[in-house]
Amino acid sequence: MASLFTKIVRGEVPAYKIAEDSQFLAFLDVNPNAKGHTLCIPKKEVNKIFDLEEEIYQELMRFSRKVAIALEKTIDCKRVGMAVVGLEVPHVHVHLIPLNSMNDMDFSKSVKMQDEEFEKLAKSIHVNL
Repeated sequence: MASLFTKIVRGEVPAYKIAEDSQFLAFLDVNPNAKGHTLCIPKKEVNKIFDLEEEIYQELMRFSRKVAIALEKTIDCKRVGMAVVGLEVPHVHVHLIPLNSMNDMDFSKSVKMQDEEFEKLAKSIHVNL
């Protein structure tokens, strides 16, 4: 059965897309730790990050770096943190989280945002790519 992220890649589930190329997709997390919390995924469904082919792993990191730089240009934050946890959805995903404190990395908390805020933010980040 396809993961939630595979369904997003296929267009079966909507997402607030930020960046996309032939191999990767970046979109806003709908339960963000902080405003701008973004997920970067390979389009090919692989469960664990270290099961990726080495070249794909490196390309995912390059793609994630580009998105993180755009986040820093868009969101007022001290830095963008990165986490790879992977327990929620069995599809490799890199969390990019704008940080102002260590509490912003607390996955038990989330920021509430409206659809319009997500749409505006995704467009703003995309402009800074």
